[in-house]
Order: sequence, then structure tokens, then C-alpha cells
Amino acid sequence: MCVSAAKLDIMKPAFALFALFCFLCAVPVVPASGQTKPVLLVMTSHDKLGDTGKPTGFFLGELTHPLEVFEKAGIPTEFASIKGGEPPVDGLELEDPVNARYWNDKSFREKLSASKKLSDIDPADYAGVFFVGGHGTMWDFPDDAAVQKAARELYEAGAPVGAVCHGPVALVNVKLSGGKYLIDGKEVSAFTNEEEEKVGLTKVVPFLLATKMEARGAKHLPAPDFEKKVVASGNLVTGQNPASAAGVAQEMVKLLQAKD
Repeated sequence: MCVSAAKLDIMKPAFALFALFCFLCAVPVVPASGQTKPVLLVMTSHDKLGDTGKPTGFFLGELTHPLEVFEKAGIPTEFASIKGGEPPVDGLELEDPVNARYWNDKSFREKLSASKKLSDIDPADYAGVFFVGGHGTMWDFPDDAAVQKAARELYEAGAPVGAVCHGPVALVNVKLSGGKYLIDGKEVSAFTNEEEEKVGLTKVVPFLLATKMEARGAKHLPAPDFEKKVVASGNLVTGQNPASAAGVAQEMVKLLQAKD
């Protein structure tokens, strides 16, 4: 088909808009925060609650509520667990609308079941790490070399390191390159001894988390039982209990956005 020069002149603006549209469609989408590396959310692979015969694992709300915060901020996330694959879940409280929305989302369940094995990942590929709580963490987080590597390397790189409830147990044996415990001299928040007593598990867990953190030189700052408490100490962010999960993620987002 032939088109006159006059018609071509008229159509030039339309062609220009079409070309711009094609270009924009071809450009990769960058999260609103400017963040390109994902935050790694790490879960336990331990499924037995000591010698009680009861199951345990990660606490669902301590994954879903932070995940919602990161997603709303446009920050990508990836899942990892100690052994990889689907981590055992505890606290399956589906009356919580955030839990229910994610748990009934096929893509979330697929992402969860395909969690990466933590020892297979390079911490440098991530903008930060968040250690999800749940009683299972008390058995496999403290002495895991990959947990310690991720926490140490990201912390020393200035990336946010977050943890909530029992998740801060990931930090109790982490030593920095100079040999000092990461939490030595830091203000922290974690599941309190009183809360552990209230749930009847002081004789079940291998040790009391708040006591262990204080033994490592941390200053533990408790709130009343089961109330929200989030503490930021530099690029370390910790929270006391499930009510604090979203708050830890919110503080991590602030740290990430400050680096943009």
C-alpha cells in the first residue's frame, strides 16, 4: 500500500507514540523502591517440638506479614530454608486474613515448596535477610553454618539483617570477622522468657532465647507479653513476637530505601 508524503507527516506523531510504547514494554520493570536484589526470607526445616511428640516449624504469620510489607514496597523476595524444599509450617491461623490470602494463593504455595537450600545461596546476591520465627528455629538455626554466613556477610556489607520472635536465635552464635559476636553490644528484641513460660515450653526448648542473647552481650528490650516490640540497632532489626513481624519488615524497608 502506498501512502502520500502528506499523510506520512500527519501519521508521524502516532508512529512516535507507538515506538515509545514498544520501547517501554521492552524495558524490564524495576521495583518502585529502586531495589533490584531480593530480600531473602529464611525458614526452619525442623519439624519436631523437642521430645513432646508434637510438630513444629516456622510460624506462618511471621512469613506472610513481612512478605506483604516487602511486596507493597516493591521489594522482591526469595525463600530459603535450612534443607530446602517445603519447610514445615506451624501457626496455621487462617482466621488471619493475611495468612489466608497467601495460603490460598497457588503461586505462594509453589514458591514455599521450592524454597532454596540456604547453604546453596550466595549472600552477596541479596539485599538483606529476614529470619522467620517459629519454635523449629530453636533447633536448627543456632549452629547452622549457612545461617551464620548469611547473617555475618550481609551485616558486614551494611545490608539489613532482620529476625522476629524465635528467628533471632539465628544470631546467637554469629561472630563477625573480628571474632566478636554480632549481637554483642546491640539492643535486641526476641521472644521473652516470660512469653516462653506462658506457652508452656520453657522446659522443651533447648535454651531460653532472651537469656542466651544477653549471655552474648546483647541488651534485650522486652515489651509486655505478646505486645509489639521492634528494635533497630544499626542495620540489625529484631522483633519480639508474631505481633512484631510486620514492624521488623517495615524497618528493613526504611533501611533499604535509605540506600537507594
